[in-house]
Amino acid sequence: MKPVRITFLMPCYAWRPMGGFRVVYEYANRLVARGHRVTVVHPRRLEYPPPKHLTLLQRLREAPRRIRELFSRPSMRWQQIGKRVDLQFVASSHERYIPDGDVLFATAWHTVQSVLACPSNKGEKCYLIQHYEAWMGPKALVDDTWRADLRKVVISRWLVDTGKALGCSDLEYIPNAVDHETFRVLRPIETRPPRVAMLFSTVAFKASADGVRALQIAKTRFPELQAILFGTDKRQDWIPKWMTYLRDPSQDCLIRNVYNGSSIILSSSLMEGFPLPPAEGAACGCAIVTTDSGGIREYVENGVTGLISPPSDPAALAENLCVLLADDDLRVGLARAGRSRVLQFNWESSTEKLEKFIAKV
Repeated sequence: MKPVRITFLMPCYAWRPMGGFRVVYEYANRLVARGHRVTVVHPRRLEYPPPKHLTLLQRLREAPRRIRELFSRPSMRWQQIGKRVDLQFVASSHERYIPDGDVLFATAWHTVQSVLACPSNKGEKCYLIQHYEAWMGPKALVDDTWRADLRKVVISRWLVDTGKALGCSDLEYIPNAVDHETFRVLRPIETRPPRVAMLFSTVAFKASADGVRALQIAKTRFPELQAILFGTDKRQDWIPKWMTYLRDPSQDCLIRNVYNGSSIILSSSLMEGFPLPPAEGAACGCAIVTTDSGGIREYVENGVTGLISPPSDPAALAENLCVLLADDDLRVGLARAGRSRVLQFNWESSTEKLEKFIAKV
């Protein structure tokens, strides 16, 4: 395939680790390695922002971030990005800040209108859909972006089904992946302590409070249970003191101390397009205990590669935790099977599929 100019329009500056951003940067790295020119545009504000009804206190809290964005740009220490990837931090998503190219991707529902408003010299208009983002904005507006005249890539079969239910037929399925050279087993699966790792977030759809509650229930039956939570938010006062919390751990710490230091990875999300932490944990040898969040079905089959319970049911989630804490042979078997399944999702394959999609459009 001859080199093409590819632009990804992000929804904002990236001040802290975000899974959706990480996916775009992975693709950018791998596409430039294949000879393409890739630009990732980060606007300070969107020309068509999602409607917000902020209180005075919320506006005051946002002020420091807005001031910071006027005078600085993120360092991206949480993600390795190749020097040939053109990272641009611009004032807005107006077309004058978007370079001419061959393909232009919207990367979130609130970037779609900016892409649609661009002239044809900015590139064929596409949409990388990593979530059903009705939790972020008015459902009707989010649904309209799915039906917009864009060539669409979705990252899980659950999102394919979601799109079809919305009347979309032009959906290209390209799953997310894990970097298996980075996320790997460093400690024997069989000898790990009764420790559970979990991503903690204050974002509503992550339902982290359900995960914490499930851990508390399991602790009453297994007093030796340990828990290690990690995330970008400040530790919340209501997290029990017996739970370790790591804020913004380095990738090396996450791999060596969190994933490889735990026997189980826990996910309590309500819905996700393709949850990355459970996949990364599985690649590092953790057994998966999760809620049925939609995209999790890409690599978790209940009783085969992990244990699944309904969302918003901490008691059921705790019961599955207890099943594995009581049966180490089952835990080891599910961990091995989960790792084997996740190995099927690799960036070389996904990048190959995305490159073919780009060539087609």
